[in-house]
Amino acid sequence: MTVQELPGAAAYRPTPPPAWKPITDPAPLLPDPEPYRVLGTDAVADVDPELLLRLHAELVRGRRYNAQATALTKQGRLAVYPSSTGQEACEIAAALVLEERDWLFPSYRDTLAAVARGLDPVEALTLLRGDRHTGYDPREHRIAPLCTPLATQLPHAVGLAHAARLKGDDVVALAMVGDGGTSEGDFHEALNFAAVWKAPVVFFVQNNGFAISVPLAKQTAAPSLAHKAVGYGMPGRLVDGNDAAAVHQVLSEAVARARRGEGPTLVEAVTYRMEAHTNADDATRYRVDSEVEAWKAHDPVRLLERELTERGLLDDAGVEQAKEAAERMAAALRDRMNADPELAPMDLFTHVYAEQTNQLREQAAALRAELDAEQDHDEHGPEAGR
Repeated sequence: MTVQELPGAAAYRPTPPPAWKPITDPAPLLPDPEPYRVLGTDAVADVDPELLLRLHAELVRGRRYNAQATALTKQGRLAVYPSSTGQEACEIAAALVLEERDWLFPSYRDTLAAVARGLDPVEALTLLRGDRHTGYDPREHRIAPLCTPLATQLPHAVGLAHAARLKGDDVVALAMVGDGGTSEGDFHEALNFAAVWKAPVVFFVQNNGFAISVPLAKQTAAPSLAHKAVGYGMPGRLVDGNDAAAVHQVLSEAVARARRGEGPTLVEAVTYRMEAHTNADDATRYRVDSEVEAWKAHDPVRLLERELTERGLLDDAGVEQAKEAAERMAAALRDRMNADPELAPMDLFTHVYAEQTNQLREQAAALRAELDAEQDHDEHGPEAGR
């Protein structure tokens, strides 16, 4: 029995559109069947050569940053580092498409995006070093704290973007998440609210193949993660995540759409995590070396470098210049990270709440007493206080 066949249904005449009927035509929201590409296609002729050269320099710098940060974990200078090697095109493009007034909401793997946006490389690693809650002022840099819990930054991005629009501020939020994060409830809640409110948000999913050790096929049966956008009433875009020019173009279009007041977009970048989940992970337990080697042929740095070389925009001297600049950055990062930080233990209780809770005040008092006792012991020896 349908709704129309129920007793009294004839008197039920909802005003169009009926409450049960989709209010959006799904066809324009569907992503293309294959990831969008620019490099190696005719579309590359329309890309500004200066942008391509800047992307290349940033990719080379980003690759070296990842390598240096990974080395710092082996030297005990970082507690953990989730490398984005292989995903640099996504990281760099996400940073470059935003205006200064916009906000970036990164996940724990998006350190490189924060650095490419202008954040001090050492400040970007402070959380992963275990020194502070976060190493920078989010409001100053318009970069939310690196988010370790999966997908919890997505509703925050929606809230900030919606509030900015209510205030009349021309702000777009770009929220980054991995494929594993799309399995979290926060992902659903964020996309649903953003679409209903038409919030100026871009959701950027870096599909790198694995949520730690879980392959995407065990997370979803959808044709692509970009297809999930249709269920929320927003466009889904599918892009080659190793094609820096393509990612930059697709994200730029999504940001422009959000800024025009046309609502959010879900962008899925198909890429690959070349290294282990973190330095604590053994990736050989769930993937084979031949798979990694196959993806190396689609390395984002090599793809862009080959394009620039073939077009006569980059020569050996230019390649070497980019590498030298990256080495200088790595050397400075290494020197600064090798210096022991000066930490204030009482800072643990700063910036947790606007007003400290009773429990935090008790904990702060207990720590203060321990620190005072330790200082007294150092100054007066073990007989102090007897």
